Amino acid sequence: MTAYNGYITDETIEGADDGPLADKTVAVKDNISTEGVRTTCGSAMLEDYVPPYDATVVERLKDAGATIPGKTNMDEFGMGTTTETSAFGPVENPVAEGRVPGGSSGGSAAVVAAGDADLALGSDTGGSIRCPAAFCGVVGIKPTYGLVSRYGLVAYANSLEQIGPIAPSVEGAAELLDVIAGPDEHDATTQEAPESDGSYAAAADGDVDGLSIGVPTELLDGADEDVVETFWAAMDDLEAQGASYHEVDLPSVEHAVEAYYVIAMSEASSNLARFDGVRYGQSGGYDGNWNESFANAREEGFGEEVKRRILLGTYALSAGYHDKYYKKAQDARAWVKQDFDEALEDADVLASPTMPVPPMKRGESLDDPLTMYLADANTTPVNLANLPAVSVPAGETDDGLPVGLQLVGPAFGEREIIRAGSALA
Repeated sequence: MTAYNGYITDETIEGADDGPLADKTVAVKDNISTEGVRTTCGSAMLEDYVPPYDATVVERLKDAGATIPGKTNMDEFGMGTTTETSAFGPVENPVAEGRVPGGSSGGSAAVVAAGDADLALGSDTGGSIRCPAAFCGVVGIKPTYGLVSRYGLVAYANSLEQIGPIAPSVEGAAELLDVIAGPDEHDATTQEAPESDGSYAAAADGDVDGLSIGVPTELLDGADEDVVETFWAAMDDLEAQGASYHEVDLPSVEHAVEAYYVIAMSEASSNLARFDGVRYGQSGGYDGNWNESFANAREEGFGEEVKRRILLGTYALSAGYHDKYYKKAQDARAWVKQDFDEALEDADVLASPTMPVPPMKRGESLDDPLTMYLADANTTPVNLANLPAVSVPAGETDDGLPVGLQLVGPAFGEREIIRAGSALA
């Protein structure tokens, strides 16, 4: 275990004797199934659950020779922006004392930032790889939806989430992406990237000469002053290396956070229905009829944030409210996708601060969920549009807190964002 509580389980899983990751340790987020090693999703509901199979990405890590040193701490079922909602305790940011590491893949980012793993896997539903990468000063890639198999990932919101790499450098993250990307017969949503020439790692050449970068002004409005200042300093660095930038408009992102949470919570209310103490989850042997037994199991097994999202999602899908909330959210999602596609017609990538604020103090946002949700304003639109994005370290605030820069590319444009990001990290 670590002093900052980065791991839930530190049981080692050995990979093959050789392969591209034979000399690497790769920590795995605890919502990704590992055969014979418990997978808790950071929840008391699954505290003793041991999967009988490996997720496809874990099979690929083992075939590539990686050693998995443990399962990393996370917000319960991936629901959170700070990794403070885990049933196994909060994670401390190893590079910013007294601050959160970001979430929900906070344990994965923390173990990489602390040097307790060479690389790590996280999952990103609304920014859950990019947010902790930014707060911990490391690199995180959210792949295009369908590039990486989700088979074996415990579902939170199927239409939004992707598994992706976290690493100290863009090249390291790209090397891990080379191993886990590609079609999988167990996941019908996966597909081959249209342009499959060359590895992702080879794209990390730092050559941004002639690169056109669009900067959505909406994603800078309201951001912390130090964050904005650090962002523009990084953009000046890219410009000095031959890139150019111009402002673009994404008017739909004003409604992206609302649309994201309606869709994510609706899918969560459906996906988590199976955790009732009978089909999955802890059973307390409660008295009463089946309805009372299910209610007791869910009351004791789920934390407050999970209960909040299940209730809100159930309400949004209920009779009489489906068109008022869920349908409108899907319409907004289509608008966001259209806005991104149009902006990327005149730019190779789009750039913004990954998070509008520096790492929060521990406990600061727990009593104010709305503030926590709004912190995802720059990352959730990318999941709605199913596009790839990378967060790279952009520098530090005057107080020495890490700031991340997000680069968004067109669908299956991982090589473009890797090339651009490698000019900074």
